Amino acid sequence: MKTVGQILSAKSDRLVTVESDSAVIDALGLMARFEIGALPVVSDGQLVGLLSERDYARKIVLMGRTSLDTPVSKIMTEAVVCIDRGHSLARCMELMTEHRIRYLPVLEAYELVGIISVGDLVKAIMEDQQYQIEQLELYIRS
Repeated sequence: MKTVGQILSAKSDRLVTVESDSAVIDALGLMARFEIGALPVVSDGQLVGLLSERDYARKIVLMGRTSLDTPVSKIMTEAVVCIDRGHSLARCMELMTEHRIRYLPVLEAYELVGIISVGDLVKAIMEDQQYQIEQLELYIRS
């Protein structure tokens, strides 16, 4: 089975982040522009949180705040579960299920190097399964 590092190497090198003091409306603009559902939040280059569409829905819309004057730091998730390049896909799925999350930032020596979504994991697992099926079919035919 693949590792997080293998998934990251197949993804774009582009890592979109948002500063913690940015307005929520600016973060939403980034999410829309890059068609992503979550942004790692950084301050002085260090990961300090994660902002997801879920955070927006629950902490802006439902609490009567506005996106224009609320900083990302007020609604981001601060207790972020992180992984490294060596994590297996199975372990990532366990973490996502256990913590009920859809995104895992990837750190290397405390530096943010990427982010993995549940969609990335599902795609990689399906590719692995397809490869295994093809190998079994070859074995059976030979």
